[in-house]
Amino acid sequence: MEKFRIEGPTRLSGRVRISGAKNAALPAFAAALLTSEPVHLRNVPAVADLQTMARLLQHVGATVSVEGSEACIEARMIETPEAPYDLVKTMRASVLVLGPLLARIGFARASLPGGCAIGVRPIDLHMAAFERLGASVSLDHGDIEAKAPGLRGGPISFDPVSVTGTENAMLAAVLARGTTRIENAAREPEVQDLARLLTAMGAQITGAGEREIVIEGVERLHGATHDVIADRIEAGTYAAAAAATGGEVRIEGAETAFLAEPIRTLRSMGVDAEASGGSWTIRAPRNLRACEIATSPYPGFPTDLQAQFMALAIRAEGISTITENIFENRFQHVPELDRMGGRIRVEGNRARVEGPSTLLGASVMATDLRASASLVIAGLCAEGRTLVDRIYHLDRGYARMEEKLNALGAKIERVR
Repeated sequence: MEKFRIEGPTRLSGRVRISGAKNAALPAFAAALLTSEPVHLRNVPAVADLQTMARLLQHVGATVSVEGSEACIEARMIETPEAPYDLVKTMRASVLVLGPLLARIGFARASLPGGCAIGVRPIDLHMAAFERLGASVSLDHGDIEAKAPGLRGGPISFDPVSVTGTENAMLAAVLARGTTRIENAAREPEVQDLARLLTAMGAQITGAGEREIVIEGVERLHGATHDVIADRIEAGTYAAAAAATGGEVRIEGAETAFLAEPIRTLRSMGVDAEASGGSWTIRAPRNLRACEIATSPYPGFPTDLQAQFMALAIRAEGISTITENIFENRFQHVPELDRMGGRIRVEGNRARVEGPSTLLGASVMATDLRASASLVIAGLCAEGRTLVDRIYHLDRGYARMEEKLNALGAKIERVR
């Protein structure tokens, strides 16, 4: 098992280019199952989750070729419309193959997906959406099975908002007969990116990025070429790392409009976050101010940046409060941050961070993808050596993190 060995403290300085968004590329891979023609994707990040998705598509019968940051997927025939447990156990997004398989051939079967253990993410929202489109859906011995001789458009409403649920409904509805209205739809940039790809493939979609998405079903889709959007969570992670280390870092290739709340939080802490074109520069002061964060669906503060900003709050003067409103089990990084010298108290879904604290290097264990990133940030700030174990979590969502950070002046080594 690999680890990160981090020598700190470090002040980050320089430029970093943001990779494509994992959470946009995953549904884009799944969308390629909707057509027999090739789908070309550019700006694809080299992360483990996409390797898993590629293997899943190959199992179904698609041809997947990846060269650098470009991928070509061609699903001429659907040979095995099933997603077995050994391919889905590590990745929640594997459930996204259900929608396109159901739409294209009228049958789909998948084991219940895995992923980060950060809380309940019910599959029943997806099942209910398929049923509203005329499918028969059952759950048996850990497998989801959906059947439909032909999907028909209908009203779908999500409560609560579900990003993958919205995406799965979109993937199924584009080939359904008639009109589908998705109410209380997720508004995330990744949902908007999927709509752009599907539209390029011939789908008729309006309202992506709004509360209601309207889809007029078409008979068939064709191939397309699509540029995956930049990863706003990766951008926010490097911004938090730059601010925590008192650094100055130019973040290139990320759309600042998708990060309005994190940028507002950084500025409230005294950080200079200057946007210019498709790039922005983080300049951190010597002393940071405490902050208040409450996660919520987009355009609110993203839950996927909560852990990283908690590591940043340790460096701020005063009491910071962080309220987690999305997942009920997303404070697993707190004991590890406290091992390094953090002073964090959790009460229900709220964490109280007292700072500033002097962090000391220690051996810590990553519990999920974003928790991994928070421990890396803490390691960059800590005095001495930090060993971050279980970085396979990190590799699921960050492309070449140690290389990018080392280019900014960090001292990180991947070791066994």
